[in-house]
Amino acid sequence: MSLSAIADTEIFESSESRVRSYSRSWPVVFDRAVGSTVFDESGRGYLDFFAGAGALNYGHNNPILKDVLIRYLAEDRIVHSLDMFTTARREFLQTFSDAILTPRDLDYRVVFPGPGGANAVEAALKLARKVTGRESVINFTNAFHGMTLGALSVTGNSLKRSGAGVPLVHATPMPYDDYFNQDYPDFFYLERLLSDSGSGLNLPAAVIVETVQGEGGINAARADWLRGLADLCRSHGILLIVDDVQMGCGRTGGFFSFEEAGIVPDMVCLSKSISGSGLPMALTLVRPELDIWEPGEHNGTFRGIAPAFMTAAEAIRTYWQDDALEASTIAKGARVEGRFNALVSSHDDAGLVAKGRGLARGLQFRDGETAEAVCRAAFERGLLMETSGPSGEVMKILPALTITDEELDRGLDIIDASIADVLAA
Repeated sequence: MSLSAIADTEIFESSESRVRSYSRSWPVVFDRAVGSTVFDESGRGYLDFFAGAGALNYGHNNPILKDVLIRYLAEDRIVHSLDMFTTARREFLQTFSDAILTPRDLDYRVVFPGPGGANAVEAALKLARKVTGRESVINFTNAFHGMTLGALSVTGNSLKRSGAGVPLVHATPMPYDDYFNQDYPDFFYLERLLSDSGSGLNLPAAVIVETVQGEGGINAARADWLRGLADLCRSHGILLIVDDVQMGCGRTGGFFSFEEAGIVPDMVCLSKSISGSGLPMALTLVRPELDIWEPGEHNGTFRGIAPAFMTAAEAIRTYWQDDALEASTIAKGARVEGRFNALVSSHDDAGLVAKGRGLARGLQFRDGETAEAVCRAAFERGLLMETSGPSGEVMKILPALTITDEELDRGLDIIDASIADVLAA
């Protein structure tokens, strides 16, 4: 790094908490972003295979969404509204109902729980306990659901859990799909515990699951496993919560990541790309009969960011009136899968494993040091991507769904070269 660049980061080093993380992997000062390219203050462009950790499915400063946002602000429209009725809130709710829920035959009430994904998870857990009168929740190995205490209680990562500072209770982890490498039948342990009155497992209020575990290592559950889980919950009177914060809004193909499995969760958590523009916004979708909140029983100051409603509605109108984006995402995902499978074959002594669905993809290495070295080598070549998994052993990519084929291929070429250099060293 140049001396001028070091000087330019002094304020971050001296004033900002050491808890920051992404800036340690990408030690430059970013300034502008367009589509799938982020520019640092010197003007160097970086191809973005990170997309705000999945919050920018439609790219940076998408011109269609940016135009809606600028016009809305220029007209002095409502920005902050808590849960008051506004034209922006009505426009989003009507668009979401007409273009997303109704065509999929989904009947949900929409809770606006706060600005982020953890807020959506907290609301779902809280409501599930209120509805059922039960305390415990089943979560899964390697799950990630957020950094607040309730969300951490159903998260698997030991580093993140250790930051809580208090016992994380009322949650019981169970094996995620293929946790035992198919050595045991699906749900053999959970089913036994639920059916055995001597197991010591209290009947749970809910099960919370990601269809693809993003932070946990791009672990994709099979459709059969998800259907089996839904059946198991139904037979025992347990509510099923799908955390679609990172994998929803088209990341795996369909708008909801559970569509492929043909299941209908009792609750769904959405955030990240629901606003379309990167503005804070989150939803907790609940079946109407579960909507038993008292007025004000769950609230928050920033649950009514009207500009986010406007860009969210426009994103739905632009990208979800037909299946063009879904088909494109599936095709691009297959393109990545082919390239990753080729890397696995060409480095057959490195123990690589290709993982994922749609445009949530990963390459698993033998250890976190190797995966981190690949990401560092890619950054030096002008590509942003991160690691995931319990030891950071998975190189993870979440490119914008709107990325061009040329950009996608260019990024994959950088990955090829970075892996070759790291493994050779």
